[in-house]
Amino acid sequence: MPTGLSSTELPGALASEWRAVGDLLHLLRFRAATVPRRRALLIGASFLVLTAAAAAVPAYLPGAGELGPGRARDALSLLPTAFAGFQLLTLVAAVASGGGRELVPREQLAAYPMSPTTDHLGALLLAPLNVAWLLQSWTLLATAAYGLGPARWLPGTVAVLLWIAAATATAQVVGWSVEGVRRRPYGIALVRGLALAGAALGAWLQLTHRLGPLLDTLPTRWFVIGLIEGVDGRWVLTLAAELGILVAAVVLGAVPAHLAARVMPRDESDADAATYAAGPIPRSDLAMLVRVDRASVWRAVPMRRGLMVLSIGPGVVALAGALTWSQLILLPGLVASGGALLFAVNAWCLDGRGGLWRESLPVAPRVVFAARAWVCAEFITVASAITLAIGCLRAGVPDLADIAAVVAGSVAVLLHVVSAAMRWSQAHPYSADLHSARATPAPPLAMIAYSSKLAASTTVIALLFSGLIRLEAPALALALGMVMSGWSCLRLSATAGAWADPSVRARVVTTVAL
Repeated sequence: MPTGLSSTELPGALASEWRAVGDLLHLLRFRAATVPRRRALLIGASFLVLTAAAAAVPAYLPGAGELGPGRARDALSLLPTAFAGFQLLTLVAAVASGGGRELVPREQLAAYPMSPTTDHLGALLLAPLNVAWLLQSWTLLATAAYGLGPARWLPGTVAVLLWIAAATATAQVVGWSVEGVRRRPYGIALVRGLALAGAALGAWLQLTHRLGPLLDTLPTRWFVIGLIEGVDGRWVLTLAAELGILVAAVVLGAVPAHLAARVMPRDESDADAATYAAGPIPRSDLAMLVRVDRASVWRAVPMRRGLMVLSIGPGVVALAGALTWSQLILLPGLVASGGALLFAVNAWCLDGRGGLWRESLPVAPRVVFAARAWVCAEFITVASAITLAIGCLRAGVPDLADIAAVVAGSVAVLLHVVSAAMRWSQAHPYSADLHSARATPAPPLAMIAYSSKLAASTTVIALLFSGLIRLEAPALALALGMVMSGWSCLRLSATAGAWADPSVRARVVTTVAL
């Protein structure tokens, strides 16, 4: 028989949502327990230091905060477009990952009643796992700090941080909504059609020279004006608006998350049910292993989605912004880092339980290592090449200095990322199932550490070669590229030598096969 609520009980909806917050705290404690406390503190401290440096150091550079015409004023004039670009970036990332990353793999929670609201809140907390999200966030903070100067950078930083949070939560709502549509009958075709229509609309706006005027009329300009004014009534109103958007998006995001959770993912089930004809047997062990590894990567749903987002997204940005070669050289590092974060930072988890079978094959360990490193490099190279191919359409005719710096810089970044990823895969293996489009190859704290390291190192390398383009020193660019590439090859060779140790392989294989 129905009974009424007592004075200490919450209504059903409120009780379930409050329980979701409690479940999220339990999952966070569980995840934190999987990482050593000292390492977790080091990762968290490094992340906070890099963020604080991006938000404060530019405010004290020469020319920061100058009221007259100059670079500071140009930085502030670009902030509305940068705000809109960040919103677009987070939206594409949420849509590509099927609503956001998983805090805990769903197969580990099959026996526990975790609600979609908990999943939604956990995905919001994992937004920094995206290296592009990190770089864009730091860029927004640095640009605002330089434009505002030392007197106004602190209130401006607060407003920028709130915008980052609100934009991420808003994108999460769209991501869950698109995922709900994608799981319906003919949903995949509909989503792909909308994506093509959006790309065609963007191309039409760019070709008809209407993209610039459209960017000037974006509502993000209102938020930028609010943070420029400093601590006054307009600044308080701006913060209130951003906070309202954040709260509304966090609450509303649970609705499409519940709707999407009621339907199984169609693209993942289609991939499981697909059959492939056997090809001719390769002539060497290396070729056979490369074929097996390549199939496990390129047939996976998250890898295909990730490749499209990583390669086409930055390329379209470069095409729309008509980036020069000195600016275009910054993109391969971003794309390579993003590709590594899809699977390469824990490359041996691709085998899963099959790793035990792989170790029983009569193949030399170095051949197995070479095949896995080759496939990782192949994936990253294809994504970077597509980005450069799109971006170079409006970069102008390159001269010898441009070609030398772009080629040497791209190869140096590629080898650096591959050597780092294979080294991390061997030193810190994790059991991860990359079947889901929302899965990550490592726990959240580890992914944040990998994102920060790759973002910092690849950006430094790209800036070095960008400076060599301005110096017009092709010989120096090639020499620097050879030195960096050689150093990365030496580190990769050392990692391959360690993989030949049976105890190292046993530790890695037994970890990823659990």
